[in-house]
Amino acid sequence: MEYIIKKNHKNKIDGLTLLKRLESKSIKTIFFDPQYRGILDKLGYGNEGETRGKARSALPQMSELDIIHFIEQINRILTPSGHLFLWVDKFHLCQGVLDWFLNTDLHLVDLITWDKEKIGMGYRTRRKSEYLVIFQKTPIRVKDVWKIHNIPDVWQEKVIKKHPHSKPVFLQKALIMATTNPGDTILDPAAGGYSVFEACQQSGRNFIGGDMRYGED
Repeated sequence: MEYIIKKNHKNKIDGLTLLKRLESKSIKTIFFDPQYRGILDKLGYGNEGETRGKARSALPQMSELDIIHFIEQINRILTPSGHLFLWVDKFHLCQGVLDWFLNTDLHLVDLITWDKEKIGMGYRTRRKSEYLVIFQKTPIRVKDVWKIHNIPDVWQEKVIKKHPHSKPVFLQKALIMATTNPGDTILDPAAGGYSVFEACQQSGRNFIGGDMRYGED
């Protein structure tokens, strides 16, 4: 029996399967937090399974090709002038992620640095930030599409860690309110700790998303 995708529910479903079952040009705003080992691999940690990052290293990891397939489907589902908010670590930020977006209609339009107000790991500098890269589907426009203009590009928010990929609810809420209207639907195909779901509940928007590990039947 085919799994029925529900709105405002923690769907237990593979993210790519979820994306392929959604209509083209149907969603204005999508959040995507790829589950990859970028920073762990770059720093060369080999003992994270025992001593550090145990919960994160236990998650199924996406390959570069997996991420590209996700973005291809996101490109199909986004409405014209819709937004993708892509979470990346500093190594992907420096090396660039634009190769993931070849043959799509998505263009990089902005960047937000999330100051987590918490010091993390690192051989040289210690991690304190993550980055939210903002893409917009053509046609690129701001008027009547981005409605809130006081969101800073460095956002301070401390989170209570409920999931290895916990993200700032209030930042995501602000971005949802900037790019959608009450009653619109927001998509998160790799929902993890469901912080986007929480932001939707706080902002009067609907949510579609899921996760194989943390979803519900």
